[in-house]
Amino acid sequence: MKKNKIAITTGDPLGIGEEVTYKALNILKPEKDDVIIIGKDLGLGYETIEVDSTDIGKYCYDCLKIASNLAISNEIQGIVTSPVSKEALNKSGYHYSGQTEVLESFLAENKDDKAEMVFISNDLRVMLLTRHLPLSQIKISKEMIVQKVLRLNKFLKEKCKIKYPKIALCALNPHAGEHGILGTEEIDTIIPAVKELNNEGVFTYGPYSADGLFAKVGKKFQIKEQQEYDAIVAMYHDQGLCPVKALCANSAVNTTIGLRVVRTSPPYGTAYDIKGKNIANPDGMVYAIRLLLKLI
Repeated sequence: MKKNKIAITTGDPLGIGEEVTYKALNILKPEKDDVIIIGKDLGLGYETIEVDSTDIGKYCYDCLKIASNLAISNEIQGIVTSPVSKEALNKSGYHYSGQTEVLESFLAENKDDKAEMVFISNDLRVMLLTRHLPLSQIKISKEMIVQKVLRLNKFLKEKCKIKYPKIALCALNPHAGEHGILGTEEIDTIIPAVKELNNEGVFTYGPYSADGLFAKVGKKFQIKEQQEYDAIVAMYHDQGLCPVKALCANSAVNTTIGLRVVRTSPPYGTAYDIKGKNIANPDGMVYAIRLLLKLI
């Protein structure tokens, strides 16, 4: 039987990606046959595909492209990405809002496959329905919710080995719209989506007022009590990530689902200001590598 393998990109060479990857591998010490490094040879004895480019954005893009090609050829079963600069990507002509979207362009097996962003820390899982959009541009539809929750449900079943996942949806508006007084998206869009999903056999609940839902989630997380729901769907970026980062900023792994392979990433950026000082905390990368090895 073929052994599972992951690729780890070392990220923006001007940032802390190389340092945290080096430290994380020294902590975890995965088998040499389990890992391929893409970008910079870290001198740890792992198979490495070195990337040579003076253009930072192109370097980061090429690392993702190589990892994706390895996934397409079934040479790896998952990808861990170190931080890159969205600005560097765009300056080099790669107009994506992040690594998630670059990977989607390579790893969607058909036109209906879309990358979804889930943040995971133990049994706390939060998916973002919409990601890097201004609040003024956030639009939701019943079809969007149904398709994204179906992808999440599939991930929970196939990768997390949860037989009957329970998924809770946040409301878009304060107080879940207060029966239409504070907004009608709950009545017009989210509730019909919940009904359709339940009709399809997906155990979906809500919409719940986000502040109340995350208050309950946070209490359970802090006392290490099992969560009531296997995943929560936040309607927009900060609705989900403010509570996640308040609860578990270092351990929440950015996980990309819905594509050919799963991708994980630590929850921090390039941190240019501490490059080369050997003070970067590798915990996020440790959690990202550990989670991916568990999921594949």
